[in-house]
Amino acid sequence: MKHIARRQFIQIAGAAAALPIFGPLARAQAYPSRAVRMIVPYAPSGVTDIVARLIAQKLSEHLGKQFFVENVPGATGNIGTSQAAKAPPDGYTVLVAFSSYVVNPTLFDKIPYDPYKDFDPITLATTSTTVLVVNPTVPVETVKDLVALVRANPGKYSYSSAGAGTQSHLAGEQFRLSLGLDLVHVPFNGGGPAIASMIAGHTPVGFNSPTTSVQHIKDGKVRALGVTGARRSQSMPDVPTMAEGGYPDIKGDSWVGFLVPAGTPKDTIALLNREVAKILALPDVKDRLVSLGSDAVASTPEEFERRIRTEIETWGKVIRAANIKVQ
Repeated sequence: MKHIARRQFIQIAGAAAALPIFGPLARAQAYPSRAVRMIVPYAPSGVTDIVARLIAQKLSEHLGKQFFVENVPGATGNIGTSQAAKAPPDGYTVLVAFSSYVVNPTLFDKIPYDPYKDFDPITLATTSTTVLVVNPTVPVETVKDLVALVRANPGKYSYSSAGAGTQSHLAGEQFRLSLGLDLVHVPFNGGGPAIASMIAGHTPVGFNSPTTSVQHIKDGKVRALGVTGARRSQSMPDVPTMAEGGYPDIKGDSWVGFLVPAGTPKDTIALLNREVAKILALPDVKDRLVSLGSDAVASTPEEFERRIRTEIETWGKVIRAANIKVQ
């Protein structure tokens, strides 16, 4: 009897000792057990919203629970981002961030969240370059030609952007400041009006997104000189990078990435990272992204965190040097 009791005690003790080992696995398998909210801090129909809905649909199919998009626009993304930061860190709120996430900390005097402490990254999902374009009447074929032309005609040339503090504006200011060019910035309320001004010849130079530029480039209404991405854009494979054009220090993409409130279980983050990576590798998803002027990335959480820290510093320097203020 003593032998049987001792054996039962060992079995029970062994089972109890195993519980902490299998606990995280059980939690990962149980997630998600209900609907997951994906906060997009912008209005519907923009690139961030489109990417979010594309990924949300696939996550719902893959994981068997609904992932739904909630648009919380305002203050260049700050309102929705703040709301996500205050959500419980349980994996049931995901922030779909745009690259303004790394711009706003310097662009605004104060923001209602801490970009370092309030979120844990899941993955950098997509990137989209900025393209330097000119009106066809501008007598240049390369970025070096344009630099020489502007230097020979100080104050004569202006460039358009989608608005103050946008990625296209920051790219233009990086270009202007790093090369010491007398180039006047003309902000517009969006990429469409900015490139329309270029086509009309009012602003002969422009920095714009592929989404609003590609078709006009194909139609010959504007001429593309270079892109600011580290690699050529899949939507404009014939357009060289700024590095290829001789200016490696002029670089930067806009992007869409996924984050969760700080303290979210690591196994949940790992699961979401794996699933989003699988989705971004699907041919139909890649094709849809290229049509938006975006390239799939699927980074690790650690890679995304490093990028966030680096870009807050990089764009902060540009914003301060150019004295960019939001109205």
